[in-house]
Amino acid sequence: MTEPLRDIREFMGDADAYRDELYKRWTGLLSYRYIGRNHSSMNIGDSDDTVVIRRDMRNEAGGIMVAPLAIASPEGCQTDMVAVPNPVIASVQIVDPGYDVQRVEIVDSGNVHQGRMMGYGRCKIVDADDPDRVIAFNEGQGAIIGVPPEGLGKMDVSGTELVIEDSPDLPPLWEAFGAAKRDDGHWQLPALSLELASPDAALHIGPQHVVLETAAIDLAADAAGTRKLQVVSWHVMFMSRGKVGPFRVDGTAHVGGAGKVGVRMLLHDEGNGDKAVTSAAAVFEVVG
Repeated sequence: MTEPLRDIREFMGDADAYRDELYKRWTGLLSYRYIGRNHSSMNIGDSDDTVVIRRDMRNEAGGIMVAPLAIASPEGCQTDMVAVPNPVIASVQIVDPGYDVQRVEIVDSGNVHQGRMMGYGRCKIVDADDPDRVIAFNEGQGAIIGVPPEGLGKMDVSGTELVIEDSPDLPPLWEAFGAAKRDDGHWQLPALSLELASPDAALHIGPQHVVLETAAIDLAADAAGTRKLQVVSWHVMFMSRGKVGPFRVDGTAHVGGAGKVGVRMLLHDEGNGDKAVTSAAAVFEVVG
């Protein structure tokens, strides 16, 4: 039987146990490892704020998907070394779909205001090979739901990295993150597991961004009659911790003027009374 996930806050009174649990959870979490984002605030080694854009990070119009950009730059939250963070809002505005961009870099990242319980941050995502070319803006808000023991140091994660080579045979991101489309037409994530969970034993933002964008594309495509779509505006509110799963996406699409399609969604925790845990809104442009 799989060992049940425990909220890392249960280890607050034992610094060694907390450190061991944080390492297990950090190296087990799929989000950053699969996207290829190294966090120098958490990991020993050289600072690297770039992400290689693979085929599986592009939509059917050839532009960069919003999910990998949002995952690569989780703004507004304190590092896990000094807080138990809980994201509240993620907002990404795509300026340039980056059809020919090979790598992006996260610059000017950090909190613009840190209160006692809430943090507000932003960053800019640029073409790593042409830093004057802006790809997206990201703003975020996060809460502090716990304070870890003192003395935590950066972690040596060597040997736990995922090396994902770009290839036409790569699975789509939704498949890599365990999402699936059900017979009733709803997209869902499976029950909570180590790969999908944040240290506080809740559904991590990474798989949420992936399944929400995947569902949004389907909804927008059905409304617009084309899958040549590019997210230009993305806003997600993490209202409650996803604790059990599976997690179902409900949504509606609305065709606007000038080649725009809007989508609204709710992510429900079916294993926890079908509670709505996350709300999201996307604006797409029809490409071509």
